[in-house]
Amino acid sequence: MGADIKQLRTRIKSVDSTLHLTKAMELVASSKIRKASEAMRKGKEYSKSLEDCAAQLATFEECKKSPYMAKREGGKTCLTVIAGDRGLAGGYNANIFRLMREYPDAEVLPIGKRACERYGKELVNAEGYPFLLAREMAKKVCEDFAAGRIDRFGIVCTEYVSLISQEARVKWVLPLEAGEGKASVGAIFEPDEVTVLNALIPEYVAGLIMCAVKESFACEVAARRVAMDSAGKNAREMIDRLGLEYNRARQGAITQEITEIVAGSGM
Repeated sequence: MGADIKQLRTRIKSVDSTLHLTKAMELVASSKIRKASEAMRKGKEYSKSLEDCAAQLATFEECKKSPYMAKREGGKTCLTVIAGDRGLAGGYNANIFRLMREYPDAEVLPIGKRACERYGKELVNAEGYPFLLAREMAKKVCEDFAAGRIDRFGIVCTEYVSLISQEARVKWVLPLEAGEGKASVGAIFEPDEVTVLNALIPEYVAGLIMCAVKESFACEVAARRVAMDSAGKNAREMIDRLGLEYNRARQGAITQEITEIVAGSGM
């Protein structure tokens, strides 16, 4: 009985230590959510402006001559994969890697420690990812696409649905889709539409990468907060259950001691 009490006491201390850790991580995640959400909002505004410009240019017939609008039948795919820098964020990283199973032959450009480790590339943090690196990646992607070394390019990232819901998805970037509707007659492009489009695309790709990084990081923070909150609740429930077992074991031990004392005094 004494061994059971000692074992229960050790387990309670262990779970209590875990509870303190999950609570601390939940507080850290909560403190980051507002800043991450604001960065995500600004990133979406910037990428929306770039998408609007690209969509407007894509409505011009001349722009169909651009190498970035060329549709190819080949299967050479390049994907920027954005995962987290750490674990303990529920299914955040797992959902990204599960989605990547659909593209086993794709060339991977990872962002985030977990993605870099999985694909054996140099470590690049998702948190604080600089725009300079996004531009370098976009330049390489655009050069490879224009030269025909890849046939399509996409971004594997996580879409922020709500604080408790995030979804892994692929956003296809190249080739650029032809715009719908008539070309705008209110805009004048110099020297011509194709030249402007070709100059815009590397910045467009870099902007979409940065937007995806910021949104994915906001998703990681939100997922970690929810996961730690859930883990904390489970830990508290386990402490309550173990506490009940501990009290029963102590009560049983005390009852046994009293019984032995009474039995000894009657001899």
